[in-house]
Amino acid sequence: MRKGIYYSLLPGTTPEEKFAAAAKYGFQCVEVPTLTTDGDRKLYADAAKAAGIKIPSVMNQLHWQCPLSDPSADVRAKSVEGMFHSLETARVCGADTVLLVPAVVTPNVPYERAWEVSQNEINKLLPAYEENKIYIAIENVGNRFLLSPTDFVNYIDEFDSRWVAGYFDVGNIVKTGFPEQWITTIGSRLKKIHVKGFDLKRMVFCSLLEEGCSIDWTAVMYALRAVGYDDVMTGELKGLGETPDECMTNISTDMDKIFALIK
Repeated sequence: MRKGIYYSLLPGTTPEEKFAAAAKYGFQCVEVPTLTTDGDRKLYADAAKAAGIKIPSVMNQLHWQCPLSDPSADVRAKSVEGMFHSLETARVCGADTVLLVPAVVTPNVPYERAWEVSQNEINKLLPAYEENKIYIAIENVGNRFLLSPTDFVNYIDEFDSRWVAGYFDVGNIVKTGFPEQWITTIGSRLKKIHVKGFDLKRMVFCSLLEEGCSIDWTAVMYALRAVGYDDVMTGELKGLGETPDECMTNISTDMDKIFALIK
């Protein structure tokens, strides 16, 4: 497995500075946000290459502001447009995955409606993603949707396309389930992993190996091995420390320790 970090968490103000920081702290990969211009896409791709960093995935940016499940067709169209920008970002930067929060359940958008409408919108995206061989990877988040591992995999499987896959966030699931069990159920559908800690006693996100973290990292690693996952593990947390240097070192070192839990 490779160590990754989300772009905005890195110290620095320019792509060159951020990708250089990733290399400095021992990360091999950086997940980037959706970029909407050709100039920015080339800038990020060139800066990553210069620093020896791979860009494995793109975090789509409009799925909260403009959900694919929204009752408004205009809002959904903006979301689809954002996913096409994400696709082009991935293509230029060499990523094989775009992270997508597929729907948001609200008082005006019931669970079943969110399922149906979001799938219809994703089906509009699939031909272009399939043509470019880039995965649409569904992530588990606090959106009141896909609340069980069986719902998660059934939603993915109903597309009947290898290019719709799973993006599993270990920390996000701790309040309602056990991450190792979700990983086993997702199985070969799993394309990317986000990691952060979670403390059930305080009900807060925390550092990966912070005292009080409720995640059984050994069980998580054995589950990842069992399903054959051998891709990037991307940190989505600030880390412990008073300075950016301390925070980045904390995340990188903790990930090394987690990787070393199984041989």
